[in-house]
Amino acid sequence: MIAKFFYLEGAYLILAVIILLVTLFVTTRPFMSPNAPKKGLSIVALVLAFFIGLHFFITINRIAEVKSAFKSGKSILCESRENRRMAQSIEIKSGVAGWSIEGDNFISPIYARPFHMARCIVKK
Repeated sequence: MIAKFFYLEGAYLILAVIILLVTLFVTTRPFMSPNAPKKGLSIVALVLAFFIGLHFFITINRIAEVKSAFKSGKSILCESRENRRMAQSIEIKSGVAGWSIEGDNFISPIYARPFHMARCIVKK
């Protein structure tokens, strides 16, 4: 679970560290109060942790929803990274074009790259 967290939220964690560094820089300026670094860093860290955790929770739930919908035969829409000039999304359905699940990825012998379920939604 921790590895999945770092894989899905790694970019946001790096941005959070940059934001915390900027907060530290701003709160240590001479015109700020002596307690500003402690207050500023704790408030910003709590807000960032809340939003990153919320994003992870939503993403994990969407992955579970997509996985169960695929297994029940529903259509899934995934972002296509194969060719940006043509279709921006691809429709995936169980039993069509050899689609299968490998971990959190959809794979097919037709496509060279797998499609991660975090970039997919259930077609309504």
